[in-house]
Amino acid sequence: MKYSKIPVAQSIVALCVAKNINHVVISPGSRNAPLTIGFTHHPEIKAYSIVDERCAAFFALGMAQQLQQPVALVCTSGSALLNYYPAVAEAFYSDIPLVVISADRPIERIDIGDGQTIRQKNVFENHILYSANLYSEIVLENTSADKKLQQKQFESQKHNQREINLALNKALEGKGPVHINVPFYEPLYEIVEKASVNPLQILPEIRERIYSEKELEPYAEIWNKAKRKIVIVGVAQPNALEQKFLDFLAQDESVLVLSETTSNLNHPEIFTRIDTLIGPIERSEDAAEQFEALRPDILLSFGGMIVSKKIKSFLRNFQPEHHWHVDPKKAYNTFFCLNKHFETSINSFFGKFHPLLENGKSDYALHWKNIRKKRQARHDLYVQEIPYSDFKAMQQIVPSVPEKYNVQLGNSATVRYAQLFNWDSTLKLFCNRGTSGIDGSVSTAAGAALNNEDPTLLICGDLSFFYDSNGLWNNYIPKNFRVIILNNEGGGIFRILPGNKNTENFDTYFETVHNMNAKPLCELYDFEYFSAKNSEEISESLNGFYDTSEKPKLLEIFTPRQINDEVLLEYFGFMKS
Repeated sequence: MKYSKIPVAQSIVALCVAKNINHVVISPGSRNAPLTIGFTHHPEIKAYSIVDERCAAFFALGMAQQLQQPVALVCTSGSALLNYYPAVAEAFYSDIPLVVISADRPIERIDIGDGQTIRQKNVFENHILYSANLYSEIVLENTSADKKLQQKQFESQKHNQREINLALNKALEGKGPVHINVPFYEPLYEIVEKASVNPLQILPEIRERIYSEKELEPYAEIWNKAKRKIVIVGVAQPNALEQKFLDFLAQDESVLVLSETTSNLNHPEIFTRIDTLIGPIERSEDAAEQFEALRPDILLSFGGMIVSKKIKSFLRNFQPEHHWHVDPKKAYNTFFCLNKHFETSINSFFGKFHPLLENGKSDYALHWKNIRKKRQARHDLYVQEIPYSDFKAMQQIVPSVPEKYNVQLGNSATVRYAQLFNWDSTLKLFCNRGTSGIDGSVSTAAGAALNNEDPTLLICGDLSFFYDSNGLWNNYIPKNFRVIILNNEGGGIFRILPGNKNTENFDTYFETVHNMNAKPLCELYDFEYFSAKNSEEISESLNGFYDTSEKPKLLEIFTPRQINDEVLLEYFGFMKS
């Protein structure tokens, strides 16, 4: 086996392997050569080469999202590292473990005019769980070296090994991004056949707070007395809540379980489309009265970010007396009324809480389930009448997706349209909702596709796709990867916001109107290309789109730019009737 001659590079590789961090995405460079040599020659490492660092970082994020374990990123010094930042921020807010390992110049070379040199120390300090800033290690050629030099080498190695351990452990324990910045002296490309270090491994401490029934009894008493309770679930891995607990909550007459497309929970009694419940109330003349009837006594939340702005507005204006959040790591005060954080996993919490609970007697759930039935009937009528648009296209796309697909959603309009439809219960749905940016949608989906037994479908808008089209520039995209683009020739989401539409200023600086299409990119990256400009062509294109093929496929659906906002906004007015 081959190793970099530089001890710190050997330590990083050895400790990653020891902690089962064996997927590494590498972007080419010279300063990171010692790391590249070490990772690519290790038999337990699966290494991937992606040139564009921003794409590489989101690709790794997609992998980590599916693997539920850390994925490492390796880059050279300078601006290469800064291109990781959007994915690092997304990983920070989405609790996805990434290990960023950046090569650097020795400290005395910083700010003296050396090329590819920036201030890399603590560069991600606002969005990182741990920053390990390592010492440069001098390779001693013989044992007769000066004793002070030997002592300095020994101390540097021990410091570095401790910092590497702490950083990797934090990624494992805290489920988030960490940064290891390692400065290298030249020469960078020397290889040895035997490792010169055997770094000490500090084991991670993955702990979970376990609440006793005695601790939970006061909260159970509050719960059992309450007649109106909402359980709201944000972004979550599939089946994050055990079925027996979900069954109990869904059948309780005093409980409404509100989930989102990205919550990945399925039960016939839960509310999966929050906006179809809240949006029509906003348009009603007696909105305050209806919201007061919906206001819960207790709000229990778990999972990550909430997509729906409508539910945020409702719960901020009609606050519950109690808001409890269950999460082992953090609790956001999203609704401005958080008064209890249970620092444990949701299943551990309900394992102790559930035996203390009674089925509530209330007409709360029944009342809103009846309204849901009426909403569904109005929804079915509306989609039959609407003109060809983004909304109409999504109505055709959603039922077309085969069972057991991994569906990756773009941000802005796409994920919001997705919230309005019922999806097959076998699908797994994901979206980068940590920062909710359009950057990285393609790369994340490509990374997710690589480490998933089920096929992957990306649905995104045109700006999301073109912004991250370099995400297709890699050699790892499987043949069963599918992409559907809703191309409305700009940022259509801005048309539903307040402002002066159909002006030159709006078209150029907000909606960013363009006439691009994806066909040349499909030719460049060897995708099968399909396009549609009306409902009939969508149906024709979707027929066989998911079938086995020798190449990945992309369907670009062109929709009229200026009516999408009207169709969406009128939907909620129609639903209230």
